[in-house]
Amino acid sequence: MPESVDTRALERQARTLHPGGWAVESERPIATILGSCVAVCLHEPRLGLCGMNHFLLPRRHAQSAYGEEDPDVVLAGDYAMEVLVNAMLARGASKSSLIAKAFGGGTVMHSLQTMIGEDNARFAREWLQREGIALVAEDLGGACSRKVIAVPNGDVFCRRMAVVSADVQEAVNREWSWQQKGQKEGGAVVASSTRRIELF
Repeated sequence: MPESVDTRALERQARTLHPGGWAVESERPIATILGSCVAVCLHEPRLGLCGMNHFLLPRRHAQSAYGEEDPDVVLAGDYAMEVLVNAMLARGASKSSLIAKAFGGGTVMHSLQTMIGEDNARFAREWLQREGIALVAEDLGGACSRKVIAVPNGDVFCRRMAVVSADVQEAVNREWSWQQKGQKEGGAVVASSTRRIELF
């Protein structure tokens, strides 16, 4: 991406996702804030489509490894991946040409979230490999939260952030609350289509 890209302008234009959300766009960016959640961004170069999801736990109907009730189905990674790929295909994408980038899975608040973030990251990698979708860039794990902006041209911006600002703390608190209750509620690193991740 050119160095002159105005990420603040992209953020203002972006459609915002919360946990359980997903979107496919050909004209405007898609953005989300992640703690231990993971967002997978898909790009279809031929059509200029980008898609993003935001999932809270890896699988629906999983055994309660974290002492919680099972989350609402839309918060689960297996559902989030299926619905995002199907939405891309419905817009004319070819599965064989999809390119993926994955973000999140951080350890941001509590020892319990260490497990959840790692599980989410592992699930995303394994699901993409099993489905034959190339994972060309990732920024997963670590003790940070992230703001992610996906652009229809295939570039993805991911700002790593400490959990100190009010908006990040609010997002992390909501994420933790959803993980606790199983309820649905509704910077930057650049991951370019050439497989690099750059800080800026």
